[in-house]
Amino acid sequence: MLIGAHVSVAAGFPQSIDYAETVGCEAIQVFAKSPQQWRAKPTSAETGAAFRDRRERSGIGFVCTHTAYLINLGSEDDALWERSWRALADELDRAALMGADATVTHTGTNRSGDLEAGARRIADGVRLALETAPAGVLLLENTAGAGSTFGTGPEELGAVLGILDVQWKERLGVCLDSCHAHAAGWDLSTPVGWHAFTTGLERCCGADRIGVVHANDSAYAAGQHRDRHAWVGAGTIGTAGFESMFADPRLSAAAAIVEMSGEVPEKDEINVKVLKALRARSTQR
Repeated sequence: MLIGAHVSVAAGFPQSIDYAETVGCEAIQVFAKSPQQWRAKPTSAETGAAFRDRRERSGIGFVCTHTAYLINLGSEDDALWERSWRALADELDRAALMGADATVTHTGTNRSGDLEAGARRIADGVRLALETAPAGVLLLENTAGAGSTFGTGPEELGAVLGILDVQWKERLGVCLDSCHAHAAGWDLSTPVGWHAFTTGLERCCGADRIGVVHANDSAYAAGQHRDRHAWVGAGTIGTAGFESMFADPRLSAAAAIVEMSGEVPEKDEINVKVLKALRARSTQR
């Protein structure tokens, strides 16, 4: 697994690669636009070219973008739903311009409680976004299962992919967030928990669909449905849990990305370093 962090582009897209290299990243995740706004100034061709060129001259082996938090592909409000899938298409276009390997998105809500209806609504939005944006791989991220959010586990993500895979399989996959899975009830502090979750993803979503792991520890115990990230090894997943992550063969081709709060560069230097040590320890066994 390549290891990296979500890094800021506040100083510029090419400069995000500079920062990533200083903290030891092998992979990165960035926001292609503000995550708190619907609209943003278009990414220029020059900016995209500069980012691609800087990446080519770096040791960064994987780049993904993360969509804005406002997107809700399961919304029952038709205006918000349309705005969401159009925003998703825009995110895919921006990622393609930057030469990103994938785009990660949350799926949204399902207030009906009907799995099939919720999956269909989300799948329809994803389909329209993929039709509008001609390039880019989209990874659907699991959630912590709080409230009416959709995508808590393998069955919900698999229901969406099952609708879309006939036409769009090559452009779709999964992002596994460890904190979210742990919060939703899979105890990832143990090899059994990791095996249960990744086996479920393989069964419901298909083999080799996990492109990214958001390798975040959890501040709360398994099953509490509280999405609060902790530094790697400092939460209830713990170092043993992340060793189990590296030992899981279903994750070997994924990129492990930390999404941590705290001061830069320490938060990224330390968490990337800890993951690299755990990866090395896992491969020695």
